[in-house]
Amino acid sequence: MSSAKAKLGWIGTGRMGFEMARRLAKAGCDMAVWNRTRAKAEPLAKDGARIAASLPDLAGCDIVFCMVSTWDDVKEVISGPKGLLSKAKAGVPRMVVECSSISLEGSAELRKILAAHGVELLSAPVSGNAKVIKAGKLTFVVSGPKAAYDTAAPYLAMMGQGSSYVGEGELSRIVKICHNVMLGVVTQCMAEITVLAQKAGVPRHAFLDFLNKSVMGSTFTRYKAPAFVNLDFHVTFTPYLLRKDLDLGLEAGRKLEVPMPLASITRDLVQSMMGQGMTEEDFSTLLLQQAKASGIELKAENISVGDGLSQ
Repeated sequence: MSSAKAKLGWIGTGRMGFEMARRLAKAGCDMAVWNRTRAKAEPLAKDGARIAASLPDLAGCDIVFCMVSTWDDVKEVISGPKGLLSKAKAGVPRMVVECSSISLEGSAELRKILAAHGVELLSAPVSGNAKVIKAGKLTFVVSGPKAAYDTAAPYLAMMGQGSSYVGEGELSRIVKICHNVMLGVVTQCMAEITVLAQKAGVPRHAFLDFLNKSVMGSTFTRYKAPAFVNLDFHVTFTPYLLRKDLDLGLEAGRKLEVPMPLASITRDLVQSMMGQGMTEEDFSTLLLQQAKASGIELKAENISVGDGLSQ
C-alpha cells in the first residue's frame, strides 16, 4: 500500500477529532468519517470527507483513526456489537491509529483485540487542544510496529507539526502520562512565581511578558498567559483529568522505583483545589488557589495578551 493513496477512516468528531479530521480532509485525503451523532460530522462533507452511515463501513479503509473520549468508548466503537470489527468476515482495515487518552492496560487490551483480526495498532496520543490543532501545532507520540508508523507518519504530519516514534507496544502511553505530569508541575510553578511577582508589585501581564521572551518561556507558558492575566479559565483540561494523569504518573513511579516528589506535591495541590469546589473550570485555576494561599485576591487585568498560537 502506498501511503500517499491510502483510504482513511475516521472515528470521532468531538472538539479534538473534528479539527484533526478537517485538516486531513482539507489536505485532499480520501476519507470517510463516522460519529455517534452524525450531525457533528456532517460539516466535514464541505471539506471533501464522506460521512459513513455505520462503523463497519470504515472496515474497507487502509487506516482508521480513532479519537473518542474514554476507554469504554474506544472498546465500543472498535469491538462493540456495531463496532468497526462487527462484520470482520467482510473485511478489516490494515491498521488502527488510536489517538484517545486511554490507559496502558486499555491500550494493550485493544492491541490484542485488533491482533486477533490481523489489524495493527499504533498508539498515538496527542499534545494539544482544538486551538492548537487549528494553529497547526498538534504533536503525536507514537508506539507500535515501525513499518506501520512509517506508513501513517505522513498523515500525522498533515494534522500538525509531526510525530515522535518511541518504540513498540504501549510506550507512547507512558510518554503521554509523563507529558501530563509535567503539565501539572509547570502550571503550579507558573502560579507560584506569578503570584510572587504580583505580591511584590509587578503586574501579571508584565511579568509573563518577560518570562515568555526569556529562555524560560515555552509554547505552553505563552499559551497559558492570557488565562493568567485575564482570569479566563474556560476548560482546556479539567482538574479531574489532571488528577487522573498525576495518579497514573505516581503509580508508574512506584512500579519503576522512581521518586517523584514534585509530582506528588502537585497532585495534593490539585486535590486541595478540587476539595474547594474548583472542578468545572480549567486546571489553571491553580493560580487562584495559590493567590488565596498567599493572601491576595486576583482581578482580571483586561489586557490583550498573545497566546503564541495565533498568526
